[in-house]
Amino acid sequence: MKYYLIAGEPSGDLHGANLIRGLRKADPDAQFRFWGGDLMADAGGKTNLRKHYRETSFFGVVQVLRNLGTIRRQMRECQDDIAAFAPDVVILVDYPGFNMKIARWAHEHGLRTFYYIAPKVWASREGRIKGIQRYVDRLFVIFPFECDYFPKHGIEPVFEGNPLVDALEARRGSLPAPEEFRRRNGLDSRPIIALLAGSRRSEIRKNMPLMARLAERFPGHQFVVAGVPWLDPALYEEHIAGSPIRYVCDQTYETLAAAEAAVVASGTATLETALLGIPEVVVYRLAPLEYYGMPLVVRCPWVSLVNLNLRREAVAEVLQSNLDITRAERELRAILPGGERRERMLEDFKELRSVIGGPGASDRFAVRMVELLKNRES
Repeated sequence: MKYYLIAGEPSGDLHGANLIRGLRKADPDAQFRFWGGDLMADAGGKTNLRKHYRETSFFGVVQVLRNLGTIRRQMRECQDDIAAFAPDVVILVDYPGFNMKIARWAHEHGLRTFYYIAPKVWASREGRIKGIQRYVDRLFVIFPFECDYFPKHGIEPVFEGNPLVDALEARRGSLPAPEEFRRRNGLDSRPIIALLAGSRRSEIRKNMPLMARLAERFPGHQFVVAGVPWLDPALYEEHIAGSPIRYVCDQTYETLAAAEAAVVASGTATLETALLGIPEVVVYRLAPLEYYGMPLVVRCPWVSLVNLNLRREAVAEVLQSNLDITRAERELRAILPGGERRERMLEDFKELRSVIGGPGASDRFAVRMVELLKNRES
């Protein structure tokens, strides 16, 4: 069968690549074409990569408005390429701003549509549920709590675990020992606290000043920010110059594996940190208007994926609308070795791994997709 996949971000590229490998196992005659990145190209063939996410990623209202013409052209280009390929299914991987529009177009043109890694409508933009109901044939979710959420809206999702577990397991065996990580990056012997400040410019600007002030209160520890490779190091340096924070690039898992605790911006990184067994504090700085208006747009009680999946506050969430870091300091001290919350949090993380499911999710999702497509044909 023929599969057309669309991913528009690094995480989608990673999960899309693992799904392609799973589809190859489940359907040896599979043919692919896709929008994605280098990882999907390695898994599905470089000649089948039609557009790299570096050309299609526009974050924030300002960037989107500035690039409306480009986005429209890319949308038409994608639609024309799908039509020319004539796939048996279009598989949309997260990236809802673009992919929900493709879902509508595909539905209107009689194409089968699977959505892999559901839009986070349980957090905001709940209006997208109507689009999922109308234009998506099957929804594949990666969080257990979504299995309760979507049926309430008339959508029966497919859950086979979380592909992030596969990505972590693939890397776990190659992660360096803490001593080797220190040597490679010129770090001293003090215990490391990992800083994951986000993956977008706006997140770095909001979160790094807070993290820099926090680092000053722990002179016995070494704070290391794990930068993402698609952001200019100067963006980090702007906020950590003169602070005790050290910067490393494209070494997120390595930094976490060497750390005894982490301070993490909200997002997938909160789940990655927990699955690696590193106690964490979730810190996300908001402007006052965002902070006080959040209950109007965010429809879930927590922002971290750890708490959402465990359905309780296992990790502290410090949503700062100002520069008062007193609580952040208190919560971080509580999860360092000897702290009163550390052991309880590690036990919670064991429960989380059980709830999320074991390795092999990508393959299981692929098998379900192939079965659904073949059953429709029979």
